[in-house]
Amino acid sequence: MSNFDSYGFPPSISKELHKLGFVKPTPIQAQAIPVALSGRDMMGMAQTGTGKTAAFALPMLIRLMSHPQQTALVLAPTRELAMQIHAFVKQLSGKNINLHSALLIGGASMHNQTRELRQRPRILIATPGRLVDHLRSQPKLLQNAGILVLDEADRMLDMGFLPQLKVILRNLPKVRQTMMFSATFPNAIKNLAAQFLNKPAEVAVGEPSRPVQKIEQAIIETTQKGKNDILLDELNARQGPVLIFTRTKHRTDRLSRYLESYGYNVTRIHGNRTQAQRRNAIEGFRSGEFRILVATDIAARGLDIDGIAHVINYDLPQVPEDYIHRIGRTARNGKAGQALCLLTPEDRGMWKAISRLN
Repeated sequence: MSNFDSYGFPPSISKELHKLGFVKPTPIQAQAIPVALSGRDMMGMAQTGTGKTAAFALPMLIRLMSHPQQTALVLAPTRELAMQIHAFVKQLSGKNINLHSALLIGGASMHNQTRELRQRPRILIATPGRLVDHLRSQPKLLQNAGILVLDEADRMLDMGFLPQLKVILRNLPKVRQTMMFSATFPNAIKNLAAQFLNKPAEVAVGEPSRPVQKIEQAIIETTQKGKNDILLDELNARQGPVLIFTRTKHRTDRLSRYLESYGYNVTRIHGNRTQAQRRNAIEGFRSGEFRILVATDIAARGLDIDGIAHVINYDLPQVPEDYIHRIGRTARNGKAGQALCLLTPEDRGMWKAISRLN
């Protein structure tokens, strides 16, 4: 389809799309939306920043409008991604009270979430752990869920999330539509996903395991002791917002304090920060209050901020595929961006594995 108007969406959905400035579907949207509207299970693969959220949110809302007894569940691996999906779904839903959505994430009030669930929302957007918490007291919460979406499915299906996911699946109807979306689907994850999908259609755009072409990648070989000096030089030589990835929560805090001591406007997020602290850090970075955001890999997925000019890997990720997600925070929505890695001798093995993805 050349533009969204040619899909014949319900007028209320088309109205909200126009408000959001959506005119022409991206390649993943053009391929995935018709499949999703047909009700088939699907694995959707595309590079980060290519519009995967709209690729499942649009058909999900339209199918719910035509199936008034059904509800939908969207699972995301991080609070930040769940919050962004929720915000987008609310925008697309507009004033349609029959498409009310609820956000179930850790770090927020269980009481308030339970109160919102009493209003019987049609769409639940959740992180797995918090959803399992609610299922303990409300085992019938998902009994009408006709649609299941797993965003960033490669991470959702890794061993860290699998036990919670199995609990959730036991509480879902066996007859449902399941859609999985990600930028990467390693073979091991594909084999695991096959257990939960029924003859899925595979929709792939470009080379999902590679970064987008508009990202200019570079490396600087250094040592652990030399990293900080090189980082300061690079920050002074670059313009625009910078996202810096570190390996651990402790290193995130330590590097943030170091940069603050040199006068940089810097904020940070990691798993030990409260939900309010994480939200304030992201919004401060988005608004330009902070030029630099230092983060662990919780920011590698779901951080959709226009205008991030540079991603710097102070530390390499623990998993090669996470490199694609990290640098995918820049060059979003067709823009250009730069990615830099500071490599130490200890990084050679991991860098070889990452290079095979490129």
